[in-house]
Amino acid sequence: MTHHTVDEEARAEVDVLNSRLEKTTQLTKKIQASLGRLEVSGQSVRDVAGPLSSETRRLQLLGNNVDSVLSAIDRLRQPADSKDNEEQIIRAGPDKAGLSSYLASLKRLNKSHREMQASNLRANQHTMTDLTRLIKSGNSQLESYFDKLLRGETPRSIEPLHYITKDKPFPVLPQDKIARLGLVYAYLAGGQKPVGHDSPASKIYAEVRGPYLSSSLANLAAASVNTAKKKNLGAIYRVGTNGIGTYAQAMEAIFLSEYDNICSIFKREDWGPVFQGTCQAALSELARTVRELNAHIKGHLGTDCYLAYEITEILSGLLGNLETRTGELKASLAAALKPVRETAKASLSELLEDTKRKAGGLQTLPSDGASIPLVADTMQRLQAMVEFLRPISSIMISLGDGGWKPSSASAGRSADVIPSLASFDIGADGREIFGHYCLDTIDTLLSTLDQKAKILLRGKSVAGVFLANSVVTVERMIRDSDLGPLLQSRLEVLDQWRKKATAAYTDVCRDLSVYLFDTIHTNRTQRPTSGQAADSASVIKSLSSKDKDKIKEKFSQFNAAFDEMVARHKSYSMEPDVRSMFGKDIRQKLQPLYDRFWDRYHDIDKGKGKYVKYDKSSIASVFLSLAS
Repeated sequence: MTHHTVDEEARAEVDVLNSRLEKTTQLTKKIQASLGRLEVSGQSVRDVAGPLSSETRRLQLLGNNVDSVLSAIDRLRQPADSKDNEEQIIRAGPDKAGLSSYLASLKRLNKSHREMQASNLRANQHTMTDLTRLIKSGNSQLESYFDKLLRGETPRSIEPLHYITKDKPFPVLPQDKIARLGLVYAYLAGGQKPVGHDSPASKIYAEVRGPYLSSSLANLAAASVNTAKKKNLGAIYRVGTNGIGTYAQAMEAIFLSEYDNICSIFKREDWGPVFQGTCQAALSELARTVRELNAHIKGHLGTDCYLAYEITEILSGLLGNLETRTGELKASLAAALKPVRETAKASLSELLEDTKRKAGGLQTLPSDGASIPLVADTMQRLQAMVEFLRPISSIMISLGDGGWKPSSASAGRSADVIPSLASFDIGADGREIFGHYCLDTIDTLLSTLDQKAKILLRGKSVAGVFLANSVVTVERMIRDSDLGPLLQSRLEVLDQWRKKATAAYTDVCRDLSVYLFDTIHTNRTQRPTSGQAADSASVIKSLSSKDKDKIKEKFSQFNAAFDEMVARHKSYSMEPDVRSMFGKDIRQKLQPLYDRFWDRYHDIDKGKGKYVKYDKSSIASVFLSLAS
């Protein structure tokens, strides 16, 4: 019974569970149906909401674009709205409006103009035209302001000597004016075309400051030409007597001051071009001055060639200094220097030829063998050259050793520009080459004079005196001047000329010596042995009457010829060194021969002096007198 009751309860619970399961199944089906309907409804919502969202975003973007266009229109309308205000500033000008306000207004106008050009709205065309007109007017006023400001601080000229003699710096523009000029230049150079050194400000600067430089230097340029004209046309030019040195000194100082102005106003890349343009008029005046001086030098080459050397040195120094400080003007200064440098180079060969021509053109020579002015003049010319040794050394190196000779003229180096170190022979020594030039000049002089002496002077003796006097004059003028250190070690080259002169003068000794060589053949047993003093009485005793007469004749002939030689010797115009040299040489050649002859034959007139005019001591005195 109990068992049956449990089963009934179990069946009842199963029935309850089944009933609940069926209800769950039905509920699940209802939920699934609801989810299906919800999915269908969501898809419908998405189908409807998607286009609405896209359209909303499009409308938002369009709204933003409309806002931007309206803002741009407002900005584009601003220049037109503010044009009247800017026009008032531009019409007032930089003086009344103030430079900073004026420049700011111009910059705003330029910006507005660029924005209008970018928008390209037809409605703005009229406004753009007005802006263009204002900008042009503003630029024009700014250029005038730059010109006025610069001219107000630029005198017509200054007196350079005032600053040079007092060792004062040349004037520069005031700093406040430089600041204003720099602001104007920066705008004019950066805000329009042409730009840089072709800008209106650059051109105005050169137009205003260029005449100031050239006018300030004009008097010194004229003085350089005037001081080249000497009262004594035959006077040799002396270092520093021409105004070119002061002219160059002033030019360097005023140019450097102007370069400082330019560097303070202009941009770095414009310094050189603006400096060149500003200095051009003054450089042209320098070139003209140098051409005038060169023409004067060519017309007076013998006396004024030294001015060419000085100008070469001075302008080369000016070129070097300006190039070091500025890096500019080298080509212009080299072109200005070229004519006078060419003349300086050519002068070396022309002066050498002039020496030869003058010596070869002599029509007469002193009959007493005295030296002529040409010798001293030639040496004075070489002495004067030593004062200009620095520029001459440079010229010598550019010519090369021997480059002054006619055969080297066609092979000479071009001198269109100042020679650089690279164009030189690295081992060349200008002083050494100049020494060779001096020796060439001396050799040319002495050679030509020697040839003329042989033609114009009667007898070798006087020709020898003339040549020896010339040699001694040359040597003395070397030793007693600055030529000494250059040529002292080379003076042995004069020995050949000294020997040649001595040989010509003492040729008379050969004629005299004939009288002192006897050809008397004495008895061998009575001839004294070598080195043994002759016994004149024994020698004479051994002679025949005919031989005795010959000895007497020899003494008489020698006496006459010797006296004549002594008289001529004393009559010649000899330098003391020449007289001493010739006297010693005559003594060395004749005294031993006479002493020997006298030892053998002086007893020919028994001491009466009828034939034997000189004993050994008396003739020795005469020989000694020849050298004093």
